[in-house]
Amino acid sequence: MTRCRLCGSEATASVVDLGATPPCESFLAADQLDQPEPAYPLHLRVCTDCWLAQIPPLITPEETFKEYAYFSSYSTSWVEHARTFVADAVQRVGLGTEGSDAFVVEVASNDGYLLKHVVDRGIRCLGIEPSVNVGAAARDKGVPTLTEFLSPQTGAAVRAEHGPANLVVANNVYAHIPDVVGFTQGLRALVADDGWVSIEVQHLLTLIEDNQYDTIYHEHFQYYTVASAIQALASGGLALVDVELLPTHGGSIRLWARPADAAGEPSERVADVLAREKAAGLQELSGYTEFSARVAKVRRDLLKFLIEAAERGQTVVGYGAPGKGNTLLNHCGIRPDLLAYTVDRNPYKHGRFTPGTRIPILAPEQIAIDKPDYVLVLPWNLRAELTEQLSYVHEWGGRLVFPIPELSIVEAASEEVTA
Repeated sequence: MTRCRLCGSEATASVVDLGATPPCESFLAADQLDQPEPAYPLHLRVCTDCWLAQIPPLITPEETFKEYAYFSSYSTSWVEHARTFVADAVQRVGLGTEGSDAFVVEVASNDGYLLKHVVDRGIRCLGIEPSVNVGAAARDKGVPTLTEFLSPQTGAAVRAEHGPANLVVANNVYAHIPDVVGFTQGLRALVADDGWVSIEVQHLLTLIEDNQYDTIYHEHFQYYTVASAIQALASGGLALVDVELLPTHGGSIRLWARPADAAGEPSERVADVLAREKAAGLQELSGYTEFSARVAKVRRDLLKFLIEAAERGQTVVGYGAPGKGNTLLNHCGIRPDLLAYTVDRNPYKHGRFTPGTRIPILAPEQIAIDKPDYVLVLPWNLRAELTEQLSYVHEWGGRLVFPIPELSIVEAASEEVTA
């Protein structure tokens, strides 16, 4: 990567180098275990002109998303998050008012986890989802879904066929596209001249502050502050009018944008978050310099815990097989001798193996059968949800382990010891 993909500057600085790993969603079948497995550098840099953090686009979205292993509906809390969003957006944007012909488009609509709530309200909608398998699951739910990647041309074609959208939703996709300018132009092509665009994306501020380095992986091409998001939106003719801070994915921002001519002045919340980012040093190199050392400590602490547990003859298994977990496992060099297996609610992953580390993925019921001493929770961002779901582990004296932002061991349902 020689130039920033947003502003074209050559002024990029290293933030953290995680070595080389396989793509995080390239789960292996049993017959692939003796075959070569490609790995790509995972080196986060930041542009010192526009402050967009980014990794080189070494894989293409087509390689990752045509057949995708992630189904949003398997997260109970995420489905509820989507339901609440739809209810609030209906009020904010004025959708579904009597006599209206409102139209909602969601980009990267996955398996219909969000738009099903729009369908239930009788509001016209369309999902744009590049993954054939999850798009089919959405259509099975009654959610109209187009199997395409968003581009300016796709946006214009949808607008010509269906009319402009009153609301365009892009949740957890703005980091997944290497052509951020073209994607943003596609959003503008979709939205009505007086419409709204809602984007949810992980906040670089919390990523840095809370050591969330496992969310750096090849599917995520860039990492946003509100300051860099404003510039990204402007590249496609959109302007930020409001921002919300969300707890999802360890800390996200919901960006409310409109076509520049209809935007007006941004809310006070925009100024407040910009001030927080500036105070954290994220518009100068000083805000990034210590991150690499803190990442190294997470690795050392987790490996020390796993090695000591193995030497005591204690069993450790994993819960979840998310993309972030595969960054963590590969960076730490964890193999089945330290983590016997992991489990996942998604049947698509059962019988497969994690990329790079080749750890078996089983059904969740295996934990209750084996009664391990520790369960390492890889989707730590769902901590509250999973602490409740896994409370049965304490029945045999088992403990939950969370690796991020620092190693912590839940000794009992109401107790916690930080290692």
